[in-house]
Amino acid sequence: MAAPESRGPGADARLDQETARWLRWDKNSLTLEAVKRLIAEDNKEELRKCFGARMQFGTAGLRAPMGPGISCMNDLTIIQTTQGFCRYLEKQFSDLKQKGIVISFDARAHPSSGGSSRRFARLAATTFISQGIPVYLFSDITPTPFVPFTVSHLKLRAGIMITASHNPKQDNGYKVYWDNGAQIISPHDKGISQAIEENLEPWPQAWDDSLIDSSPLLHNPSASINNDYFEDLKKYCFHRSVNRETKVKFVHTSVHGVGHNFVQSAFKAFDLVPPEAVPEQKDPDPEFPTVKYPNPEEGKGVLTLSFALADKTKARIVLANDPDADRLAVAEKQDSGEWRVFSGNELGALLGWWLFTSWKEKNRDRSALKDTYMLSSTVSSKILRAIALKEGFHFEETLTGFKWMGNRAKQLIDQGKTVLFAFEEAIGYMCCPFVLDKDGVSAAVISAELASFLATKNLSLSQQLKAIYVEYGYHITKASYFICHDQDTIKKLFENLRNYDGKHNYPKACGKFEISAIRDLTTGYDDSQPDKKAILPTSKSSQMITFSFVSGGVATMRTSGTEPKIKYYAELCAPPGNSDPEQLKKELNELVSAIEEHFFQPQKYNLQPKGD
Repeated sequence: MAAPESRGPGADARLDQETARWLRWDKNSLTLEAVKRLIAEDNKEELRKCFGARMQFGTAGLRAPMGPGISCMNDLTIIQTTQGFCRYLEKQFSDLKQKGIVISFDARAHPSSGGSSRRFARLAATTFISQGIPVYLFSDITPTPFVPFTVSHLKLRAGIMITASHNPKQDNGYKVYWDNGAQIISPHDKGISQAIEENLEPWPQAWDDSLIDSSPLLHNPSASINNDYFEDLKKYCFHRSVNRETKVKFVHTSVHGVGHNFVQSAFKAFDLVPPEAVPEQKDPDPEFPTVKYPNPEEGKGVLTLSFALADKTKARIVLANDPDADRLAVAEKQDSGEWRVFSGNELGALLGWWLFTSWKEKNRDRSALKDTYMLSSTVSSKILRAIALKEGFHFEETLTGFKWMGNRAKQLIDQGKTVLFAFEEAIGYMCCPFVLDKDGVSAAVISAELASFLATKNLSLSQQLKAIYVEYGYHITKASYFICHDQDTIKKLFENLRNYDGKHNYPKACGKFEISAIRDLTTGYDDSQPDKKAILPTSKSSQMITFSFVSGGVATMRTSGTEPKIKYYAELCAPPGNSDPEQLKKELNELVSAIEEHFFQPQKYNLQPKGD
């Protein structure tokens, strides 16, 4: 995401300086010609969009549209970013030249600017190899989780994945992993950012990517990692005999991304008949022609073709990966003939229950529970907390995003603890801690084994989910978002919540719902703590406020790090026993309506609701 650009004479001089450097340094004829054309036309507005502000390197790395200029993903900005990252790593690791790094990529491409994930990955590899640093560069597309897996498995110093995950087709991204196999957290983002600014001019060999092909420093890990990943995955197969016999049929879609071959292999590793692939969506296609957004989180719209194929083949379950296969959506056909798409929280409950149940079968000794953990992010359902309380293992919540869960899981593993599972409501699941990030490939096959096992007991996923809620308490959740492209408006909205009565006080109620506690992770305030200080780390650069209500509801409002959205997450937790889920749903809907009306105030702030 680029910072908003400023105007005025100083800004124009900076613009001229940036474009002059671009003309000197860019050797991609398509982006170079595009910039020359804008200068010739004196198209200041477009030039400001391209050169007003450099993409900001955050903990999620980079994510921006492909195109010319410093605010976009292109050959030159990839070279500049990688030069900075390379210098930063050299400072951090004295053995970088012995250990090396891994780079992989998805199937995104942008013909009009000559950018593609494969091209960006080669340029990044060239930068490192030109400095005498070994690079393990995959020869073909892989899922994102293969990068953290390779970092851990080969004990490398860092990993780079070129992907924009489920973003619109014009976007691309640059995602970075540290030597512990987890995504980077602060202060590395700031250190890398500074190093990028200090290394903007391309090094002498930066553009000559042909030099890597004959370099002894270039390694292709594709075959060995493909083999080793699926060997490790086999350890999480608990019911091979059930899998061989199962009559449950599955449909899989990779939504024009990288997932197809890898999910087929995962099913074979579990002795499951591979799922039927949606033919129109199984091959990588950077145009994503059959979907408006290539994001299975958007629900039924993305799954239309999957449902049609499932109805035709009499399959009861649909598995959908996002384009870089690190996330998973699951849908099940109900007896009514309707398809039910499970929310991220519902699938988190099912997988958490399943991984604990399977672990318990193998570990009869109850003393092992005290060293066993599950994690989820603070905006995800608290269902794992309820299971942990009843079953006796540990549950911890982290800040939003797998970078926090991956790093915390690694700390726990290094202390000799067992991390069974971590998840976030945005359909991200870490079912196997040999990948310290979300992994849609392992989650797909583990979900398939779960469904196959339940079928032997004549249970559906929906029935098992209900049983979990009856045993551990209903957890009803609802999440959505408003779109807002203006950072100032977003700031105003959140500042209004911090100064609700005009006297620097937070609200005491939301409509008829009385507030019992407030935690603000932007400022570090938490009125449920004796010293009023939040326990979780705070971040001034992102907005996030959580409201707890007397009624037992919890709601969080936060900004997105990668999209122009203000998101909200609401949950009602009931104690174990047969609560009335319909009544709880009604209460939650009323709470959400009150939050939208009183806290978001979409008319006042001109916010665009989801789906419009």
